[in-house]
Amino acid sequence: MSEPREPRAPQGQAGAPQGRPDEKAALRLGTRRSKLAMAQSGLVAQAVSQVTGRPVELVEITTYGDTSREHLAQIGGTGVFVTALREALLLGEIDFAVHSLKDLPTGQPDELALAAVPLREDPRDVLVARDGLRFEELPDGARVGTGSPRRMAQLNAYARNHGMTIETVPIRGNVDTRIGYVRSGELDAVVLAAAGLGRLGRTEEVTDFLSVDIVLPAPGQGALAIECAADNADLVAALGELDDPFTRAAVTAERSLLAALEAGCSAPVGALADLLADGQIVKEMRLRGVVGTTDGTTLVQLSTTGPVPETHDQAMALGRELAAEMLAKGAAGLMGERAH
Repeated sequence: MSEPREPRAPQGQAGAPQGRPDEKAALRLGTRRSKLAMAQSGLVAQAVSQVTGRPVELVEITTYGDTSREHLAQIGGTGVFVTALREALLLGEIDFAVHSLKDLPTGQPDELALAAVPLREDPRDVLVARDGLRFEELPDGARVGTGSPRRMAQLNAYARNHGMTIETVPIRGNVDTRIGYVRSGELDAVVLAAAGLGRLGRTEEVTDFLSVDIVLPAPGQGALAIECAADNADLVAALGELDDPFTRAAVTAERSLLAALEAGCSAPVGALADLLADGQIVKEMRLRGVVGTTDGTTLVQLSTTGPVPETHDQAMALGRELAAEMLAKGAAGLMGERAH
């Protein structure tokens, strides 16, 4: 564990005293440079500014995942988007960082605090298809683009079970690039996260919201993670005001399942914890998990329901419990599958 660091004032700001944080100095928020990352970081910046009374400036950081043209599964999964931001935090170049929670590796470094998990947006996947088509309306042999083995596994399984023939095509790139494949006619459809399009203000381009009964999302999908140095107690407390306890419990259970399956961010694992309410009173949490071969021939899909977790350990236990059941049903043998 690194030595505790003195909080430092932002560099290059005239009049900011060095060696002691200025109460009104701008907080530096580290973000990836993509349009989506900038959009979601901008939303968090506004919220943080409201709770701290301090301005927030965005510090754009390029990650290996942004520059590499390889498929994510080949370069270590979505965790490659997180490493550069975490390094900037540990070096004191930024005060806090915003990640898409589904990109965050399941192991949390001691030096960094997951200070807040704000209220989750729509966790579902969506289809953007030519001619306004819904998934069930895609023609035989439709080419569907996605960079996710998890999506491939479930879409191919659904198609096979419903007499459809589709071809899943691995793609990379930002939202514009992916939707561009459909606009140009190269692909019939692409699958994206609903929350991402929502944060970009582009929900009207969705042609079908995919039910979680068809495609379970990635663990943590639709949620953001706000991370800062663990030894900056004041900032941890301030950011903590943005935390949503139910969202944190849900994503903790989902990520616990992922970790217990010993699967990385690029593995074909879907998970969703949702709250079951009796009228206005939330009674239970249901956790669903799926793992499958990318061609969709084999899926292990199970769920468990229990009391809403009140502690981190209870949420972790819910995920481990379901993972154990999935492993007993053969999930381990499906982990190494990759799209060829």
